[in-house]
Amino acid sequence: MFTGIITEVGELVGREDQQAGARFRVASGYDPDTVDIGASIAHDGCCLTVVDKGLLDDGRMWHDVELSAETLEKTTLSGWQPGQRVNLERALRVGDELGGHYVSGHVDGVGEIVSISPAGESRVFRFVVPEGLARFIAPKGSVALNGVSLTVNAVEGCEFEVNIIPHTLAVTTFGQARAGDAVNVEIDMLARYVARLAEFQGC
Repeated sequence: MFTGIITEVGELVGREDQQAGARFRVASGYDPDTVDIGASIAHDGCCLTVVDKGLLDDGRMWHDVELSAETLEKTTLSGWQPGQRVNLERALRVGDELGGHYVSGHVDGVGEIVSISPAGESRVFRFVVPEGLARFIAPKGSVALNGVSLTVNAVEGCEFEVNIIPHTLAVTTFGQARAGDAVNVEIDMLARYVARLAEFQGC
């Protein structure tokens, strides 16, 4: 479980494609003594398990994760190449501050940035998502985009807008995002269950 509050921006430094998936090596500023083998880390909102770790020559920690074919198919991770910047979040621990909203790390689909407009020092991002996800997105509701917990400002059909403040732009990959970029989308789990209750007709 995560909160959508990014704790580090990492870098993909190695990729090994395999018959049934891939193995990625990600560098970060995390302290290796605090990251256990088997730990869960969200990578652009996709929960992955640490299978190995170590230190690079430049002093940064690296950790390896393994991805299934399904993960590659249903997220943006299939297109990642070395040099890719990655939003990272460590798993929520009991007693941690919940600064965003509950995020499972299970990506529901891939959306796209339609446009980015200045709004003072902030930026208004407009996204489009598949029709099957659009019904879960509501004004003032929460959504996780590339692992970042954001509040929806406005919705129009399959498109919606969020306002991203300077701090979030500085500490996530959204500061370098461009129109046309693909994003991992996880809908708010509360919205998912409300929709399920509304459509449930009994067994």
